[in-house]
Amino acid sequence: MDAAQLKALQTPMKDAYREDAGRALITLRARGNVDDQSISCKVDTGRAIVTAGLHPATGGSGMELCSGDMLLEALVACAGVTLKAVATALEFRLGQAVVSAEGDLDFRGTLGVAKDAPVGFRAIRLTFKLDTDEPQERIDALIKLTERYCVVFQTLNVRPELSVSAER
Repeated sequence: MDAAQLKALQTPMKDAYREDAGRALITLRARGNVDDQSISCKVDTGRAIVTAGLHPATGGSGMELCSGDMLLEALVACAGVTLKAVATALEFRLGQAVVSAEGDLDFRGTLGVAKDAPVGFRAIRLTFKLDTDEPQERIDALIKLTERYCVVFQTLNVRPELSVSAER
């Protein structure tokens, strides 16, 4: 897909959203079923059912997906798609691109071993390895726009309103 094709695809949507902001608000959903035989949750991705379980550092077998890994994978997926869309729109000369994310966890927090240890990632690092001959200022602009428009990055960066409820 080139810049003109992307613009032709997105322009009607952008126009509709400018005309009626309510049309741009979409609720995404995820659903999982807690397994009654093991400490795991089967998540319906819309393409397949994946089983998430405990990380080996908390007693898991390593056979199930770790939700922390899934969070980093979602960040990589979103950043990669956003990078490619922005590069296309900017007519940025991009060969291969590799997106990676790594995050630091202190499992003492998750296991309740140390009250001062946080539950969750202490730090997340997102890295882009780009095959390009573009000048540095264009690379900087590409990364800045990718960061700006990556939904998962921005969700992690600017905490959304969160709520929890339980039903019978």
